[in-house]
This record gives sequence, C-alpha cells and structure tokens, in this order.
Amino acid sequence: MVFTGAEMVIECLRKEGIDTIFGYPGGVVIPVFDTLFHAKDIRVILTRHEQAAVHAADAYARTTGKPGVCLVTSGPGATNTITGLATANFDSVPLICISGQVPRSMIGNDAFQEADVVGITRPVTKHNYIVTEREKLAKTLKESFFIASTGRPGPVVIDIPKDVFTQPIEDSYPEEVSLIGYSFPGKGHKGQVKRAAAAINEAKKPVFFAGGGINVGDASDIFRQVINKTEIPVVMSLMGIGTLETSNPNNLGMLGMHGTYAANMAVSESDLVFGIGVRFDDRVTGDLAKFAPDAKIIHLDIDPAAIARNVPVEVPIVGDAKSVLEEMLPMLEVKERSAWYKTISDWRSNAVCRNAYEGFNAVEKPTARLMPYTVLTAVNKKFPEAIVTTEVGQNQMWTALFWDFQKPRTFITSGGLGTMGYGFPASVGAAIANPGKRVIAVSGDGSFQMNLQELATAVKNRLPIVIVILNNGYLGMVRQWQQMFYGGRYSSTYLNDVEAVEKQPEVTPDGTPDFIKLADAYGAAGFRVLNEEDLASALEKVANINDRPAIIDCIIEPEANVFPMVPPGAGLKEMVFCTDDEQE
Repeated sequence: MVFTGAEMVIECLRKEGIDTIFGYPGGVVIPVFDTLFHAKDIRVILTRHEQAAVHAADAYARTTGKPGVCLVTSGPGATNTITGLATANFDSVPLICISGQVPRSMIGNDAFQEADVVGITRPVTKHNYIVTEREKLAKTLKESFFIASTGRPGPVVIDIPKDVFTQPIEDSYPEEVSLIGYSFPGKGHKGQVKRAAAAINEAKKPVFFAGGGINVGDASDIFRQVINKTEIPVVMSLMGIGTLETSNPNNLGMLGMHGTYAANMAVSESDLVFGIGVRFDDRVTGDLAKFAPDAKIIHLDIDPAAIARNVPVEVPIVGDAKSVLEEMLPMLEVKERSAWYKTISDWRSNAVCRNAYEGFNAVEKPTARLMPYTVLTAVNKKFPEAIVTTEVGQNQMWTALFWDFQKPRTFITSGGLGTMGYGFPASVGAAIANPGKRVIAVSGDGSFQMNLQELATAVKNRLPIVIVILNNGYLGMVRQWQQMFYGGRYSSTYLNDVEAVEKQPEVTPDGTPDFIKLADAYGAAGFRVLNEEDLASALEKVANINDRPAIIDCIIEPEANVFPMVPPGAGLKEMVFCTDDEQE
C-alpha cells in the first residue's frame, strides 16, 4: 500500500497494539494529528504540557506493561519532554516519544522551532533516531518499539522531519526486527544460578532485596512463590514496592535513607543479601563501607552494566528475573532459622521504630494537627484497591512507608530521577490505562503546582482521580534537611502559613493558590480538611464522584518529618528517629 509518513506512524501504532497516545500538537506534526483525526481506533489524550504527556505515557506503561506513546512537535515541544524522558530512563520504563522536526532542507539552518533533538535526548534515553529517509521510517518505528520494550526497557525518541510525514511511498510495516549487536539475556548462567541457590541455602541470616526489576520483568508471581517457600525476609527498594504484599509477614518494608528500622537492621546484620533488579544506589546503601559488612552479595539483573557497579558482588547473575527465579525455585530449601526470625521480630516491634514509622515524630511538641500517617491510612482504608501515584519528597516517602500495597504495578512514582511534578500527570496516564480503577494522586502543596494544569486534562476526560494534597506550607523534604542539618534556616522553602488557613479556612494564604477554588475553576471537586472528621466526610463524598477529579487539601502538621532517617554519609544502622537526634 501507499502510505505517507504520517499514515505509516498510525499503521505502526495499530500493528504494535497501541490504542492510546498522549500528546500536544504543533506546526510540524499537524500531518500526524490530521491522520489521527480519522483514526477512530486510536485515542488521543491532549495534555496541557509536553512534560505531562511523557509522564502520562510513562504511567500508562508502568501500570500496563505496554509501551507508552507520546507525540510532540519540534523545538520547544521536543525539549519540554527531557525531564519526562530522563524519568522514564532512570526507572526502566518502555516509552516511545515521536517528535516532529523541521523539513530536511532546513535542518542545521536555525529554522523556526528547530532543535537538535537527537543530541539533546541522547543522554536521557535508551536510544534515539532521526529519520532522514522516508524509506527507513517503518523499519525505524519497528526497531524503536523492540528496543524500548526488551532487555532493560527504556524510552526511545524518533525525530521525524515534517516532509517525511507528508511523503507518500509504497510501503509496509515489518513483521520482524533484526538488530546487529543488540542482544539481551534471558535465562541466567546455570552454574551461577546453582551457586546462588547453594549460598542462599547455606546462609543463616539471609535477606532478599527486591527491586523494580521484578515489577518491570513481570516476575512478582514467581518471586512470591520463592518467598512463600523459603520464608526468607524481604526488603524493598522504592521501585520494588508491590512485588510482595505489604502485609506479608516476610516483608520488612523499604530499605535505605528513609527505610524501616527492621529493613535497615536486617541488611546490616545479614550474612547474605540477594538483590534482584536493583541498582544498590546511594539512597539505599548509605555509607558503602558500612553496607551489609558481613554479607555475601548475590546480584541478579538483566543489565550487566548494573551488576557490581556500586557494591562488590560474590555471585553475579545476568538474566531475566522471572526466568532465573523459575529455574532457582526448585533448588531452594526450606531452612530452620528461628534465631534470625526472632531477632527480626524484635526489630519490628521496637517501640521507637514504630513511633517514628507511624509519623509521630512530634513527641517533643505534641500537636493536634493532622499527621501524614493519619491521612494516608484513612485514604488507604477507603480505597484499598487503588493505584497510587506520588510526587517526590515527603509525600512520596510517607506513601511508601504507610500505604498497604498488595499488587505489583500499583505504586507509581519517580525513583531514580526524583521528579517533582511527576505524580499528577502520571495519575492521568494511570487512570486512562485502567478505566474503572480508582487512582489516588498523593501530592505535596509544592510539587502539585508543577503540573497542576493537567486538571484540565483530567476534567476533560472525566477521570475520577482523587488528589490528596499533604499541605504543610513548605517544600517539605528540603525543609526537613534544613531543620536537621542547616540550623533550622528555612531558605526558600516556606510556601504559606498553614496556621492562617486553620484560623480562617476561607482565606487564601500568600504564596499558594486556594486549591479548592482552583478545583472549582477547572470544574473539579474540592474539599479542605483540617481534622479527622473533615477527612472522613471528604472521603465519603469523593467515593461517590465518578465523573471528574477531586482535590482533598489536607492541612497537616507543618514540621512533620519523615523518620527513620539515615543522615547523609552515615551507615544504615545509624538511623535517627526525631529531631532530638539533629546532626549539625
């Protein structure tokens, strides 16, 4: 058949099973949007910013396992995607970003809205292309989807000049792809798998360290079988949350700077740590010299470059997590480790740990204000099956610590890059991808403002997203560091006076919009919450709102902190539990 370049892009989407794309139009991509106008089988979600389009496509991919797709124009349209691409790249998200480019004859001439998209995006993508020959478009599209979704997944950018979109040729979409030099592992080396299983069986104090690679590799089911058989305790990376039910007795919670007391202590005292789909990054390890000092490290990852990058590894396994765990399961033995389990039980019941974990860190100055733990546990109880997205900072850590996650692909957050402004547009993508499922967007009052324009997208598409704003009047995580390590000098982190809101709920404090009025302006619902009674009432009301988003603006304790905390440069055992442990 004869296809224009724009028609071939749409043919590609159909062949790859893509029924939804996120985007923002502009001059050079008008031919594609015009073709989409007639393509009734492909839904176009118009976001209000290109960064939000990438974040929404990212969350679409994270919750479904299918590649997310976004479409943007040239120049600033393409450059606005950089943060979203870097976010997806850090967290191994399969994503295709199609960007328009000026006509081929104008490239390099500083044409209107020209940018070197390939050069700019190379450091933040798995791969990228510029299509300078119409004949190579179909092959490039096929390769892009293959690269994005195989091995360690990641974003791929395809930059297409306008005249390539409009040029018709006799063409067909390839059925197969073959890339010289591109390969990825499947099953791990049999000898290494046996060595790892033997080391696990011999260990007296083993710990499994579950990372995002288990979720990405759809290995949660087999991982749960491994844990249920061996009853070996598990710690999670931020991205690994959901791989094992939070309520599972073997789940010790998140590891690292804001990890649980039990998780940090278990790894520190272990004699074997089996990391699966993890990077052993600095927020997890703390001082590397003090990380699991007596433990053998087994590291399983599909990306060979990730293994032993940060910690010395006794048994490296390069392979697909699902395949390796399936092979390893029958080799693993049920062992009696009562002393180890008793020690872990004692750590979990530690009173200081529980108080810090539940957010009651204001012990030196009791408060009647709402605490984050109270808000999040109430929302969780009302919506136990929800998909949860977060922004980055205190709201993210509190959600990771307090929410009861039962399934993989239900905790959607920016891990490696730590992108404020990610969570709300991600909730749009998650809601589009999962119709009929409730999506909760947990936000801070600072981070929500970075992409709040997507209220228009959520209202337009009648998405019943519940936006829970933990409003403390600060850029909370930076403020916490300033309180603990910079003498309480709150430089450029103070946003508003939440005490004024408590005294006069109808008054908008300087520096922050009235989120309730903002919701009304966009056509969403809005509720301000000052206490537990307000919260219960608001949750009852939003549970019955199914045709538009709702904001619950929760005024919380301004100086609530995330504890436990491992100070920068300290080891995992050197946790602090309240500001009395302040480090100057």
